[in-house]
Amino acid sequence: MKKQLPTPRPRTIGRLLSYVKPYMFWLVLALFFALLQIAATLFAPIVIGNAIDYIIGKNNVDFDAVFKRLFILGGLIAAASLFQWLVSLCTNKVAYRTIRDIRRDAFDKLNRVPLKVIDGSSRGDLMTRVGADTEQISDGLIQGFTQLFTGVVTVVGTLCFMLGVNPWVTLVVVVVTPLSIIVAYFIAKGCHDKFAAQSDMRGKLGGLTEEMLSDIKTVKAFSYEQTAEKRFDIINCELKKVGIKAMFYSAMVNPCTRFVNGIVYAAVAIMGAFLAIKGDMSVGDLSCFLTYANQYTKPFNEITGVITELQTATAAAARVFKLLDEKEEADDSSGTDFTAKGNVSIRHAEFSYSKERPLITDFNLEVKSGQRVAIVGPTGCGKTTLINLLMRFYDVNGGEILIDGVPIKDMTRKALRRNFGMVLQDSWLFRGTIRENIAYGKDDATQEEIEEAAKKARIHNFIMRLKDGYDTVISDNGDGISQGQRQLLCIARVMLMDPPMLILDEATSNIDTRTEIKIQKAFALMMQGRTSFIVAHRLSTIKEADIILVMKDGNVIEKGNHASLMQQGGFYKTLFEAGYGDD
Repeated sequence: MKKQLPTPRPRTIGRLLSYVKPYMFWLVLALFFALLQIAATLFAPIVIGNAIDYIIGKNNVDFDAVFKRLFILGGLIAAASLFQWLVSLCTNKVAYRTIRDIRRDAFDKLNRVPLKVIDGSSRGDLMTRVGADTEQISDGLIQGFTQLFTGVVTVVGTLCFMLGVNPWVTLVVVVVTPLSIIVAYFIAKGCHDKFAAQSDMRGKLGGLTEEMLSDIKTVKAFSYEQTAEKRFDIINCELKKVGIKAMFYSAMVNPCTRFVNGIVYAAVAIMGAFLAIKGDMSVGDLSCFLTYANQYTKPFNEITGVITELQTATAAAARVFKLLDEKEEADDSSGTDFTAKGNVSIRHAEFSYSKERPLITDFNLEVKSGQRVAIVGPTGCGKTTLINLLMRFYDVNGGEILIDGVPIKDMTRKALRRNFGMVLQDSWLFRGTIRENIAYGKDDATQEEIEEAAKKARIHNFIMRLKDGYDTVISDNGDGISQGQRQLLCIARVMLMDPPMLILDEATSNIDTRTEIKIQKAFALMMQGRTSFIVAHRLSTIKEADIILVMKDGNVIEKGNHASLMQQGGFYKTLFEAGYGDD
C-alpha cells in the first residue's frame, strides 16, 4: 500500500490561520497588552541600573533615590504581571474558539460525507481526529500565540532599549544571536514528519482500542485477549519508536539554542566589562545590559521550547483537515420534498463497493404500494446492499430507483428517508431516557404518542415496571436491558414515526419466539397499506410476504410468494431444505 504523504505544512498552517481570522480583534488586543507587558518588563532593568548607580560605595548610598526606584520597580512588576494575564486571556479565547469551530466543522463533516467514508475508516481513528487531535491543535495554538506575541515584542523592544544604552554592545548581540535561529531551524525541519507519523500511529492505537471496547464480550467469548494484546503491543511499540525520534529531535533544539545564547551572554559580559573599566559604561548600565541580553535571548529559548507542541499541532491539524477535505454527498437542497404512496421501481440498477468486484448488475424490480417484499438469499448476495440503495446510503452506479415515478436522486435525502421506517438487526440506543430514545427523530412527540408506540411494540408494560418508567435513563450499551428489549425499543421508535414505507432488516432476530409472535401481529397492523421490505431468515416472517425475492450474486434469480416458489423447486426450495429459515 502506497504511503500517503502528509499535508504540506504551509498549506496546513494557512488553513489553520483561516480559522483564526474571525477572532483578529482578540489577537490585536493580545498584541496591545503584550506591548504594555514588555514595556513594563523592559523599563525594569533601567530602574534597577539607576538604583545601582546610586550605590556609590560604603557609606555613600542615596537611599531616598534607591527606595524611590524600588517603589517604581514594584509598580512595573505588578503592571507586567497584569498585562501578561490579559495576554493569556486573549490568546486563550482565540485558541479555544478556533478549536471549537474546527471541532464543529469536523463533526458536521462526518454527517455530510458518504457512508462509504465512514465504512472505510477506523471508527476509533475518526474519533481521535475529532477529539484528541483537535486538543493537540488547541495546545499548540495557546503555546504558539502566547510565545509569538510576547517573544516578538520582547526581541524588538529589547533591541531598541539596548541601542539606547550602547550601540556597539548591541551589535555583538545582533551578530551572534541568529546562530540560535539557524540551529533551531535545521533541527526543527526534521521534526514534522516524525510528529505526523506519531499522530497517525496514535489514531491507529485509538482505532484498535475502540474496536476492542465496542464489543469486549465477543473478544472474551473467543479468547481473543492475547491476540488483541499482541496487536496492541505492535502498534504501541511503533508509537514508542516514532515518539522517541520525534522527542529526540525536538529536545535537541532547546539545549543547542541555549548554548548559543550562553555565548551571546558571555560576549556581552566580557565586552561590557572592558567598557566599564575604561569608563565608557557605568556599572548600572552594564547590569541593565546584561539583563537585556538575557531577556533578548529568552524568547528564542521559549519559542524553541514549544516546538514540540507546535509540530504536534501541525501534524494533528493535517489529519483533521484531511477529514475536512473528504468529498461530501452531492447537494440535494433543490430536490423534491413529498410524502410517498409506496410504489417502488428499480430499473437496470448496477452497484459495486469497489470497481474490481461488481455486486449488483442489471437489477430490476416493481413493487406496488402496500406490498410486502421479503428478500432472501445466502450471505453476500446483496440483500443489505439493496436496502442501502433504497435509503440512498449509497447511490447506484448505473440505472435508477424511483418512488411513485420520481427518481430518488431528484429527492432530498431527508424527504426520502422520512418516508421509510427502518429497524435493523443491530439495535442502537443512546444515553438518555427511554422517552428520548423512543422519540428519536420526532422531537414534538407527545407522551400519549410515545406510550401508544410502546404498547404496539409490546414494551410498555416492561417500561412501566422500571423505577422511573419512561424517565428511566439508559446507557448507550443498554446496561440492565436485554438485547430483545433493546430491539423492542427500536421498533417502538419506528412505530412512533408511522412512515408510509418500512424496512425491516432482521428486525426480530434478537427476540424470542413468543415475543416475536406478538411483534409480528404489531407489524402486520403497521404494514397494512404500507410498502414493506423485509430481510429475514425466519420462515414465519418470510412466508407471509406478498413477494419473495430470491437473490444470488447481486441478482434476483427467483420471484414469487412462498407457495409458488416451493412448487417451482428451485433455489428457494433448496435454501429451506438446507435449513434456511428454521425457527
